Amino acid sequence: MTSPTRQAGTLVALGAVLLAASYPPFRLPVLSVLAVAPAVVLLRRFEGERDLRGALRWGFWYGFVTQGAVLYWLVVALWHFTPLSALGYLATIAIYGLWYALMFRFVVALRVRLPRVPLWVVFPVAWTTVEWFVGHQGDIRFPWLGLGTSLADAPVLVQWADLAGARGVTLWLAWCNVMLVEALLGSREQGAGSGTLRWRPAAAMLASIVCAGAYGVWRERTLPIRELGTVGLIQPNEGFREKWDPRHADSVVAKLVTMSRALEARGPLDLVLWPEAAVPGWLAEMPGWDAKFAALAREGRIPILTGGIHAVSADVYYNAAFFYDSTGQWRPYPVYGKHYLVPVVERVPFVPVRLFRSVPGLRQWSGGFSPGPTLPLYETKMGRFGVVICYESAFEELARAYRRAGADFLVNITNDAWYGRTAGPYQHASHLVLRAIETRTGIARAANDGISEFVDPLGQTYAATGLEVEATVADRLRTSDVIPLYVRLGDWVGTLCVLATLGFAGVLALQHWKRSA
Repeated sequence: MTSPTRQAGTLVALGAVLLAASYPPFRLPVLSVLAVAPAVVLLRRFEGERDLRGALRWGFWYGFVTQGAVLYWLVVALWHFTPLSALGYLATIAIYGLWYALMFRFVVALRVRLPRVPLWVVFPVAWTTVEWFVGHQGDIRFPWLGLGTSLADAPVLVQWADLAGARGVTLWLAWCNVMLVEALLGSREQGAGSGTLRWRPAAAMLASIVCAGAYGVWRERTLPIRELGTVGLIQPNEGFREKWDPRHADSVVAKLVTMSRALEARGPLDLVLWPEAAVPGWLAEMPGWDAKFAALAREGRIPILTGGIHAVSADVYYNAAFFYDSTGQWRPYPVYGKHYLVPVVERVPFVPVRLFRSVPGLRQWSGGFSPGPTLPLYETKMGRFGVVICYESAFEELARAYRRAGADFLVNITNDAWYGRTAGPYQHASHLVLRAIETRTGIARAANDGISEFVDPLGQTYAATGLEVEATVADRLRTSDVIPLYVRLGDWVGTLCVLATLGFAGVLALQHWKRSA
């Protein structure tokens, strides 16, 4: 007979494999309905044994190992930026481990003390609550790949994210996982059966999938979509170290201009996008570069958006986006400063930027950026657009805020060269599928070394480039004028799950107080 410890370890390992394989670059949407089933089986075991300590301990290892497998690329990525890379990776997955430890203990405690609350209610609510808190934990928020995003490769099943957002999809998928386990093993209230499939939970799960697919098919057929214009994407494929070598800077700039002119020569463009940090230096201090960019925009009468670094003072500078209008001017327009900074890489969590910079030798350990203060909309003949830099695509509230403010489309600029050939670039790009569906807006993405692409309001990607290649792409950007319920109401599913979890926790605390009184 398998020992309890070995069984738990096997379930954790299986959970890591299934969860990692449910996300890109793997295109296996079927895994989404069983990706967290090992966690459900573990919880059922601890519930049966009334083992709160075991739930806490193995919940930590479940979160630590599964997220370690999903986020393995952090080891590759962070070392480009900071000697804190290993610490950043371990700290990230350890924080996940702590959240899942608390979730496991909470679910088991609730099921032991309030057995009338079914697992198919408490587990999805608790899982979604953890996802919400991970995205709202201050300087270390990291809402990368919620469970709902695992269906980015099957957009027909997540069209209803325009009603409930990605966290609504997360809640549903967590519920599907419980239903699958109960179909195979039976509910604890009913007891384990003879090993035959239980038809009621299986039928409920399948019916929900059919409903999600039916809504998706209907939305794909009825959503009014219009073309805005032609957008050009420049993918220069600059190496990380070469780009920031001062001896190489002028050639980086020359390549951007040359590639843009070549793309313009192939046909008319309404907007050109360069990637995050495309300008390898302080734009305001390089009048020669500024003159080249202005001439490019003015001569072609084509607006350009480029990433760069913008200094407001010696102590305040941003990972920024600059907008050149069709006359070659950028100074009349607000510079967008990235709001959500990558922990450790762009800002050391919980340490004031000014204090960090005042200590000699510490600046090399982090970018020391400040978060941007505003959300400007840039006007073009295609309409107004908002900018999302790098992993800000994982933050649903940013895209929603732009849409509420009147954005007709969104632009995502990024530099994913530091990921290497890992799952990171594919995971990164998948967030935009959910953002497009949630807001029913078109998105154009320009990446330094890929993946550059377009995403339509139905979450369909097109004109995508490969990784680690020079590429120029021009295509028609499609959007919709529909303002969906999710944009109007916000993350109501996440809010309700948090409130429900706090309510359940309050009941448990009250019961504990009564027993000890």
